[in-house]
Amino acid sequence: MMNWQDLPVALAEENGVMIFTGSVVIDRTNTSGFCLNGKACIVAVYTGHTPKTASKPELQTQNVAFSNDRGRTWTKYAKNPVLNLHLSNFRDPGVFWSEQSKRWVMAVSLPDDHKLAFYGSRDLKQWERMSEFGPAGATGGQWECPDLFELPVDGDVTKARWVLKVGLNPGALQGGSGEQYFIGNFDGTRFVNENPAATRKSVIAT
Repeated sequence: MMNWQDLPVALAEENGVMIFTGSVVIDRTNTSGFCLNGKACIVAVYTGHTPKTASKPELQTQNVAFSNDRGRTWTKYAKNPVLNLHLSNFRDPGVFWSEQSKRWVMAVSLPDDHKLAFYGSRDLKQWERMSEFGPAGATGGQWECPDLFELPVDGDVTKARWVLKVGLNPGALQGGSGEQYFIGNFDGTRFVNENPAATRKSVIAT
């Protein structure tokens, strides 16, 4: 973690589709079918952004790529995109494995609606819409870059709460871009905020 080496670009723009924010997971049991030789592989889930042209509006879709050499080289899934709502603003998938539902969960932003959509998948390729969250908290700017994770309460692993982090661009209470978070519960399908919808837990300017 102290010394770093420059490597080639992992995922390059191709056929006019730019690479936007996403997340990377380790597929330990080859649910995706991308892994080789009985070993775990790495799967990236990212937003593909196609800029506006004279004949078409901009488009944002969710895509996957995989690596079998610990992230040195990547292969884009031949059947991308894996999720396409035909929207100009639909981005930043945060993906994790849910033990409750025994499937992958994606939290992805609908920026202009100040909402997050939650999708589930058994294989990281076929996604089913499960629920949504929002609007809530600060809604002064676009919602971006969601992340959902479980944390123990006061270090007690038998007591835990789920934290849903949402970026604001702009729209932070202090001005500019920032982050806010909600604390609640997630049952593998739906996130429920434990606080009133108007409660703003925290916004950190960046």
